Amino acid sequence: MKQLYIKQKVFSLSGKFTVKDQQEKDVYFVEGSFMQIPKTFSIMNAARDEVALITKKVFSFLPIFFVEVNGQEVLTIKKEFSFFKARYTIDAAGIEVEGNWWDMDFQILQHGEVVGKVNKEWFTWGDSYKVQILNEEMEAIIIALVVAIDCVKADHAAASSAAAT
Repeated sequence: MKQLYIKQKVFSLSGKFTVKDQQEKDVYFVEGSFMQIPKTFSIMNAARDEVALITKKVFSFLPIFFVEVNGQEVLTIKKEFSFFKARYTIDAAGIEVEGNWWDMDFQILQHGEVVGKVNKEWFTWGDSYKVQILNEEMEAIIIALVVAIDCVKADHAAASSAAAT
């Protein structure tokens, strides 16, 4: 089992942060597009090769995020129409998310088998997540999924604060 840690800084102007291992060594680099349409987040490995890309669809009635890993679209996160609580669906072939992903406490399953777990770390400055990788072949997909969910949450928070003003 491999453990990685994400110290979230999506709200920073540059939209850059890293994913670290247990020895606090940078394993992945995440860079968001600033003031660019469509909004994207690129996930790169230690050699700075892009392994995943998250793109927010432009001109859709409800927000949609596409996640590509190694050049192939692997999942989509869509907001559903609802009057009260925000509801989202994750569409991915053979991949399910169980638990409270809005609070970043969930398991990732592939064909019914747990391949990863995500837990929010409490008592830290900013949002930090512990990501346990149980199937290392799924590592890039799991990291992309966690970053994508975080993007959805940031987008929702920005839309809510804009609507309130």
